[in-house]
Amino acid sequence: MITLERLTKRFGDSTAVDDLTVDVGAGLVTGFLGPNGAGKSTTMRMILGLDRPTSGRALVAGRPYSELRHPLREVGALLDAKALHPGRGARTHLRALARTHHIPARRVDETLDIVGLGEVGGRRAGGFSLGMHQRLGIAAALLGDPGVLIFDEPVNGLDPDGVLWIRELIRSLAAEGRTVFVSSHLMSEMELMADRLVVIGRGRLIADAPLSEVIATSSVAAVVVRCPDPGRLALLCQHLVAGGARVETSEESRLVISGTPIEEVGLLAHRLGVPLLELSARQASLEEAYMELTAASAQFRAS
Repeated sequence: MITLERLTKRFGDSTAVDDLTVDVGAGLVTGFLGPNGAGKSTTMRMILGLDRPTSGRALVAGRPYSELRHPLREVGALLDAKALHPGRGARTHLRALARTHHIPARRVDETLDIVGLGEVGGRRAGGFSLGMHQRLGIAAALLGDPGVLIFDEPVNGLDPDGVLWIRELIRSLAAEGRTVFVSSHLMSEMELMADRLVVIGRGRLIADAPLSEVIATSSVAAVVVRCPDPGRLALLCQHLVAGGARVETSEESRLVISGTPIEEVGLLAHRLGVPLLELSARQASLEEAYMELTAASAQFRAS
């Protein structure tokens, strides 16, 4: 588990993270979302002891990262895939990491095979593509078989096959009971990958809830109704608006209704004797819900 207790980080007159309190549980994929500059990478760096918080604390399994005796065995992290010597081979790089934590040498080849780099383990990392660097960084994170994994933009540079692979890998790691904390700007992937979301904006917590709950609270969600009788449909529209619903008429025989549950729409139509050809729920996408949540938090918005 990762625990952030009133975590704050200030840089001079600016605040990157402000009073962030979150628990990231085991057995789940927790997505970490926010606009550019929101403080996601700074938060991850504080969890790993690379930045010191101005106040508050970040704990891994109840302890600061600096107090972990064998960090690679407890926390695996990918923050910057290219943070390694370009002249060092992939296998040599992992062997050096393994020696510092008394990890068996056989684990190096195991992790290279897991990430699909077994055949190029002898090649120098300086000649790797961005996607290969990502795979090597993930191999380093998995090297100590840790119970906590932190990934910052893990799908960067991966082709569609690689994106599918990392999605399935992350889901499988959580299914094994590990804590998986993932930052990404790809909403479509996060929607397929995450169980829970932590959303921050300008360093402050906006949402901490299950993925389904974040999507369900979006005002973009709606109920779609179609009726063959324009007069009866107009009657239904009149009653819905009187009850506080927002109603759009995109077609003569169709209403799009926001602010009223589908059950209430169906019961009202039945009570008014309105024949329906369609009564369906239109769920918001994660992208739509995210954009709505962070509308006031984006720091770099083009005109």
